[in-house]
Amino acid sequence: MMLLMDVTAAGGFPWFTAVYAVGFVAAVTIGSIAWYNSKRPAGWEGRERPDIVPEVDANSSSDDS
Repeated sequence: MMLLMDVTAAGGFPWFTAVYAVGFVAAVTIGSIAWYNSKRPAGWEGRERPDIVPEVDANSSSDDS
């Protein structure tokens, strides 16, 4: 806690580090959901999809053309 207070008093919090950290977590989360929707991990082919993972329909098209 003292380190955070020292950094803040010395010249400001390095916000770019926080932005990169949040972006990394978001990228890993979104990538994990996309990967899980693309295929089942080995040994999970016959299992039910967990409720937390959203269903993505790869055959639907959002194009109105």
